Amino acid sequence: MSDLLSVDAALARILRDFHRLSAELMALETAHGRKLADDVIASHDLPPFANSSMDGYAVRAQDVTTASADAPVRLRVSYDIPAGSAPTQPIEAGEAARIMTGAPIPPAADAVVPVEQTDTPWRAGDDVALADTVAIFKAARSGANVRYPGEDVRVGERVLTAGTRIRAAEMGVLAGLGMAQVSVVRKPRVALLSSGDELLAVDEPLAPGKIRDMNSYTLAALVTELGGEAIRIPIARDRLDDVRGRFQEALAVQPDVVLSSAGVSAGTADLIRIVLDELGEVGFWKINLRPGKPLAYGRLGGVPFFGLPGNPVSAMVTFDVFVRPALLKLLGAPDVAQITTAALAEDVPSDGRRSYIRVRLRDEGGRLVATTTGTQSSGALSSMVMADGLLIIPEDVMLARAGERYPVRVLR
Repeated sequence: MSDLLSVDAALARILRDFHRLSAELMALETAHGRKLADDVIASHDLPPFANSSMDGYAVRAQDVTTASADAPVRLRVSYDIPAGSAPTQPIEAGEAARIMTGAPIPPAADAVVPVEQTDTPWRAGDDVALADTVAIFKAARSGANVRYPGEDVRVGERVLTAGTRIRAAEMGVLAGLGMAQVSVVRKPRVALLSSGDELLAVDEPLAPGKIRDMNSYTLAALVTELGGEAIRIPIARDRLDDVRGRFQEALAVQPDVVLSSAGVSAGTADLIRIVLDELGEVGFWKINLRPGKPLAYGRLGGVPFFGLPGNPVSAMVTFDVFVRPALLKLLGAPDVAQITTAALAEDVPSDGRRSYIRVRLRDEGGRLVATTTGTQSSGALSSMVMADGLLIIPEDVMLARAGERYPVRVLR
């Protein structure tokens, strides 16, 4: 195996190990943000009956074809139809029925005239007595202001596909279909740990030669955003027994994935390698990309293991390129990373590896232009805060020139 495995080959190798997790049934009110385990097939039409989209009067369109402000048509008001009722009395020629928004259209009626186009103004909830007659000031065509059965969803239709994230709109559709319980994919459990003698906990004061652990918080947020469950393990110090102990703690939480950061670059990698050899196996160790060449992948106690670089930007980029697709596969969700193209506003040197350059994006007359965020140091996490996307410079390109167009992985 080459020392520098290509990004595409590495990803293909990783994804072979990942398969959708099992499903679990949960109450709809707790399912927001989860991934559907199965397609949702409509058991009935939405709406289930023809109803009014306006407060007004249900009429037969043929009775008001000549209505106008100068020559209104006057109809006899036969009855009231509040929302939630089920009218059975048909509308006869020359009749109308007062109707509320969402109320069923009565038999024989085929249009609704908005209350604003009549001489009897009222609003839903007003205690206004039913008038004997109503003057219609505007003609209505058949179907006007009527919502028909199945207009939104038809019975037997596949409304939502497996892997769909349940957002607010999906919650509403599921509720409308009467799905009090929904089958969702189990959340992937991801054990996270950082390693290094230089790392401090977030609440510890700075000391000479020390930095606070940012990666476990960044990576935990990325896992959570994808729909996984992040389980943070305490920092592993640069001692074999401590690394071994922390990895054993990670396995004890029964994760689907173990994710560590740092400890995979030259000089510190031996500890991780030794523990992986003891508790699992190393698949590969170096990838032909920038930032993030020192990325390890293997198995720890039978669980897929990612060893990400310690530099914060490298950790985020390698997570996006490799871990994100793997977690989405566990969730049975499509990889819908948004990719666009943009023209570089400046020359950008590269080193022949596939490079992910942090850029800002702006529209110049319908043409997307990318400007670097400044420093491309893999330790400058603020550059990710500023970045709208990652511009991808292919392998073997040593200089990406201003004006050339490249793919961009949109981050926001």
